[in-house]
Amino acid sequence: MIGGLGPTELALILILVMILFGASKLPELARSMGSSVGEFKKAQKESEQSLKEFEKSLKETPETKTKVQETAEKLGIDIRGKSDDQLLEEIQKRAEKPKEVSEP
Repeated sequence: MIGGLGPTELALILILVMILFGASKLPELARSMGSSVGEFKKAQKESEQSLKEFEKSLKETPETKTKVQETAEKLGIDIRGKSDDQLLEEIQKRAEKPKEVSEP
């Protein structure tokens, strides 16, 4: 039983196909259907491979630091878990502090 069809229904469908297309066209029809299925499977595999490569590239892409983060690190500010706005505030506070002058 294929897809809810019994042997009687399948035989009837086969007879109708032979009447509509003729016995000489059936091999050609089967070949074209086979090549269509093959092309579909090939395209499906290619798209799955492309998707896997894309997902892999997303996982491998290292996070790049913004200029604000780089500047904050140079000033010794911990950048973990802070937004660029928070880092800018800390950089500004550091810039406003007068430098301590050591007296000899």
